[in-house]
Parts: sequence; C-alpha cells; structure tokens
Amino acid sequence: MLNNSSAIIEQYIRDLDGYSIGQLRFNSDEDVWSVGQMYIHVIDVAKEYIGHIETCTKATNEEPEGKTEVGTKALAEKEWPNISVKLEQPPSATKNPESKDEIIAGLEQVLEKLAHWECRVDEANPDCKVRHGWFGWLNARDWFEMVGMHSRHHLRQKAKLDEKLAEAGIS
Repeated sequence: MLNNSSAIIEQYIRDLDGYSIGQLRFNSDEDVWSVGQMYIHVIDVAKEYIGHIETCTKATNEEPEGKTEVGTKALAEKEWPNISVKLEQPPSATKNPESKDEIIAGLEQVLEKLAHWECRVDEANPDCKVRHGWFGWLNARDWFEMVGMHSRHHLRQKAKLDEKLAEAGIS
C-alpha cells in the first residue's frame, strides 16, 4: 500500500531544512499563520486524526451514518477541497515553534504513529466511525487518508507563506 500520508509528512521534514527559525516564526499579517504555526497545526491535526484511528479500531458500536456529500467526494478523490477554511480560533491561538527540533520531533512522532497504524487500519471494523464536522462519519481507513489529505492541503498554504517571506526579505 502506498502510504501517501507518510510521504507528505516526509516532504514537510525535507522542506524544513530551507527555513531559519526567524522565517518559521515570521507573521506577515495578524490574521495569517507563520510557516512555523502552520507546521504546528499540521502536526496537531495529524495527531488528532491518528487518535480517531485508534478510537475507530477500539470501538464496538457501529455507526450507520456515513460521509457527507463533500466527504464522499473528498475521500474518493483523496483531495481536500481547495478552499480556505476559517478556524474558530485566531491564528495567534496556534503557538509559534520554539525551534526546528520541536517541529522535527512532532513530525517524526506523526510518522511513527502512521507506520504503527498503516497495516492495522484495514483490520478495523469499517462501520466503527468517528464524526468529522465537515466530512461526516469516517472509519479508521478514512482517518488515515485524512492525515495525508489535510497535510497536502496545507502545502498550498505553505507556498503562499513562502511568497510572503520572499516579499518581506526575511532570512
């Protein structure tokens, strides 16, 4: 099985080499994350989704509800909709990283957990699910795919943040 989720996380690790801590912590606007905050968000959401994988694999209650129309389409295409999602909390609620090592440690934890679950998600009962607010009821396999889909979605945002860094001449 191609573990696209891990490949995306590995790309984040490789890309991290190109940033100084100043670049990672630079905010171009108070309503926009820094690159480092975006990394922290990707890590936090990946860990949340992996937690949902574990919940699904341990669950015994089957959920008859399924995905929403948007969720069905997104998971079939393995692509997060290309729209900006406004979170309830302001960007400042996501902390800036203290160091690159902090980010690397978080990404490596995500990779370890993905490796642990990669062969186990298909053993889980596909009718044991956890609800996603936008995509509906997702099983362990869906949540596993969501780690990569969400992380890949933020690569588009990272490209925009990289443009802001270049415009500001931050090194």
